Amino acid sequence: MNLDAVREVSVAINVAHRFIYLVPEAAEEAAMLGVTVRGPAGPAYFAFRSAAMGAVPWQVVLAAFYNWSPRAVQPMEGVWDAASPEQWQAVRFVVAGRALQRVGVKLTADQIAEARSLIDSVVAGADYAGKTLAAANASVALPSDPLAALWQQITVLREWRGDAHLVTLAGNRLGPCDCNVIHTATGRFPTAVARATRGWNDEEWSAATARLVARGWLNDDGSVTDAGTVAREQVEVETDEHCAALWAPIGDVGARRLASLITPINDAFTAAGTYGQFR
Repeated sequence: MNLDAVREVSVAINVAHRFIYLVPEAAEEAAMLGVTVRGPAGPAYFAFRSAAMGAVPWQVVLAAFYNWSPRAVQPMEGVWDAASPEQWQAVRFVVAGRALQRVGVKLTADQIAEARSLIDSVVAGADYAGKTLAAANASVALPSDPLAALWQQITVLREWRGDAHLVTLAGNRLGPCDCNVIHTATGRFPTAVARATRGWNDEEWSAATARLVARGWLNDDGSVTDAGTVAREQVEVETDEHCAALWAPIGDVGARRLASLITPINDAFTAAGTYGQFR
């Protein structure tokens, strides 16, 4: 696999998946289960995203999600009392279906079928060893809505790369807070959003910054060094290398075609203003 093709389809997968955490339908449906949504992260976020794993304790969610602080994840205690994981998963599909319909994603039945023919072979052929969230999502029965079903297959592969990325972060000695600090310093993630959602306090953020300064990845003022920029990009390259075998069933051409086919999903949500707060 050409790593440029791996990166292209990985980015397309990620941006086609992400709307689920930011659309108003998520807050509305969570409220029906008795859980209030406050911002882009909170108990409902963790319930929706971890539901495929079953009624696991918050500590398991923390382990699977990696870059969140314990204080950010622990408030999800009680979400399985409000509704079972199966209910949360079913409602998640309702959220996806409603949101996809609202923004008017421009995918024909033939395009959805073609995308499924490509993505299904990747999902079926994937090695799920060490891929906790991907394996959990692959075990979920697909919804009847064709577009929502395509989105769920996208979710499996989004989480597969995410699981692979965590292995790479750990291998590069980037702990849960450290990876947020370097991610924001390189401009890949807004600092305000990272600080508001991931739950790391000032002391923890400063300690992570100091560790990265000692490695030569950050300057004393927290800005990224040239070495830090190179090192952070190498983490992405190593993740791409980990993912190359995943896409082998459809090859470079198939991966790029899939990326093209699912692009209208992100286009529609971007046009609807879904991601304005993150720009």
